[in-house]
Amino acid sequence: MANRIVIDPITRIEGHLRVEAEIKEGKVVDAYVASTMVRGMEKIVQGRDPRDVWAFVQRSCGVCTTVHAIASIRSVENALDIVIPPNAEIARNIVTISHAMQDHVVHFYHLHALDWVDVTQVLNADPKATSELAQSISKWPNSSPGYFSDVKARIKKFVESGQLGIFANGYWGHKAMKLPAEVNLLAVAHYLEALEWQKEIVKIHTILGGKNPHPHFLVGGMASAINLKEAGGLNDEKLAYIGKLLKDAHKFVNEVYIPDLLAIASFYKDWGAIGGSKANNFLSYGDLPMDGYRNPSSFKWQPGVILNGDLSKIHPIDLTKSSEIQEFVNKSWYDYPQGNDRGLHPWDGETNINYTGPKPPYDYLDVDNKYSFVKTPRWKGQPMEVGPLSRMLIGYASGNPEFKNVVDGALSALNVPVSALFSTLGRTAARGLETKLLADWGLEFYDKLIANIKNGDTRMANMEKWDPSTWPKEAKGVGFMEAPRGGLAHWIVIKDKKTDNYQMVVPTTWNASPRDPKGQMSAYESALIGTPIADPNNPVEILRTIHSFDPCLACAVHLYDEHGKHISQIQIGGSCSI
Repeated sequence: MANRIVIDPITRIEGHLRVEAEIKEGKVVDAYVASTMVRGMEKIVQGRDPRDVWAFVQRSCGVCTTVHAIASIRSVENALDIVIPPNAEIARNIVTISHAMQDHVVHFYHLHALDWVDVTQVLNADPKATSELAQSISKWPNSSPGYFSDVKARIKKFVESGQLGIFANGYWGHKAMKLPAEVNLLAVAHYLEALEWQKEIVKIHTILGGKNPHPHFLVGGMASAINLKEAGGLNDEKLAYIGKLLKDAHKFVNEVYIPDLLAIASFYKDWGAIGGSKANNFLSYGDLPMDGYRNPSSFKWQPGVILNGDLSKIHPIDLTKSSEIQEFVNKSWYDYPQGNDRGLHPWDGETNINYTGPKPPYDYLDVDNKYSFVKTPRWKGQPMEVGPLSRMLIGYASGNPEFKNVVDGALSALNVPVSALFSTLGRTAARGLETKLLADWGLEFYDKLIANIKNGDTRMANMEKWDPSTWPKEAKGVGFMEAPRGGLAHWIVIKDKKTDNYQMVVPTTWNASPRDPKGQMSAYESALIGTPIADPNNPVEILRTIHSFDPCLACAVHLYDEHGKHISQIQIGGSCSI
């Protein structure tokens, strides 16, 4: 008989996520993943001016800042047939890239690394040996024996005080931890350095968007004007500072993040056969246009779908076809008036909350019925995984040299086969390898922006259709982009100059959704099947796979009406907190 364990809440993520896993003979044999917060942003923006919607939906999440705004303004621009100037496109790309680099580094060091790194083992490390290791894999300057001795002393003070602070409640001493003490010390030292670095790279958002989190955007372009000699505009000094921040990021990614990723991964190569989503279906909308958003063939991140892990064929995707992307609610706490087993395309989508789960407190979810606030999206009826792994696989499968070089280089360095990509290890590695590409692309887009300005092009917005009097009576559009966690799209229907319907399908909706009417699992649930569990009371192995997706349930917010009255909130308790 299987033993069911409950992890609620999953920590080191954004939002609230519950996992119920059934374990038999030391392995996960079944799993159910539930979001315990309700999304309501779609309701909030109905009836509002489409030009303002980005400012509301961007607040879906403070960590996923920028991405919802960009998807939203692109949906309006698509509906109203607005083409933005090249400089605005480049500026959005730079914002997207700087956000993704910061997000990926924070995820690796501060959200995911502690599933693999044992902080308490730092006390057993030899700073001199750690220095020799660091200098053998990187030319990063902070690598002297004295530097690592100082870091070890800082951690020793934490441990001796009994107050581990940010390092409290870890799986220290767990038998699944494999790193030598010196690699632990190296990782912890860079954990602390990454805390400092990550607050620098997002200054790009404040320069191009006025602030961070939640920079300012504009339907038709960017709200920041280029004026090289005025203090209030994008002047020479601010543009030069963006260049410096991108160069610093390139150095940190290549000399700290990538060497650490490969060093840690080399001790966990067995995870190259654990944690793959069983369908092996991968989807990317594509993003980072080199020649306009309307030309997907110019995207750095390529669009497409891989089915059944077949890297020999990339299928096209069309977000406007009602037969391709649909959302189901058969296992979600929502109702469709036409029937809950029917899938709806987001232009026809509805968000009618109806919680029918058990009354808190309780031991287990009623998984035979509805059990999550996440809807279940499908592409042509198939579950999809989205995220860095999807993007890297599609680029790799297309034969793109940029992707092939970094992927083949990592596979060679770790001495693992291509099949290792379809795993927890592959998902974690893909995020780092993508960051390496992003560091290159950030500088490439920056050079392109500077060249445009030197050639006399300072346009940052197209305001020809800003006035609603120029709009058709009815219009609909879709705006998509690749967020750090995967494909993100917003669909809008505009009637009489107001938002008539609005639907958001976010990356974690694809990955964390419950089963569909066919009983097909989504990525989180299926990836847990077969995971070995050494100690059911301390299931770090479950966290390793769940964290490898970089979950963000914070885009699932409580629902308020237009007066700020709280009209729906469900709080679900759990059996244990990890």
